Amino acid sequence: MTRIEKVLYTGKTRTTGGRDGFARSDDKQLDVKLSPPGSGKPGTNPEQLFAAGWSACFIGAMTKAAGRRQFKLPPDTAVDAEVDLGTTDDAYFLQARLNISLPGIEPEVARAIVDEAHQTCPYSKATRGNIHVEFAFI
Repeated sequence: MTRIEKVLYTGKTRTTGGRDGFARSDDKQLDVKLSPPGSGKPGTNPEQLFAAGWSACFIGAMTKAAGRRQFKLPPDTAVDAEVDLGTTDDAYFLQARLNISLPGIEPEVARAIVDEAHQTCPYSKATRGNIHVEFAFI
């Protein structure tokens, strides 16, 4: 396991009530009601929060990969992240799909950027080998 030598940032939250509770960050920038997926209750759920965090981080990793190739990503670059919560043999698991839009970028260049981003994005590193992940271009 790799240990961090220099911490750049620490996100701090306090969650109460689990999937029917609240999550708040120490800096008050995040303050969300939580609800179970599919419950119809007000609030978001951990899978949506994970999808949002991973997609934002992944765009950052693609931006760095594009920069190493001496160009900028288009302003309408997008990642539609889908995180599934499911069961197998009565145990809970996650799986994910990252659907990537890189308009105007040649397919082989887009694939190289995504491949590099998947190697450098901290969320991708955390999930690699732990959950099933698929990539698609939209």
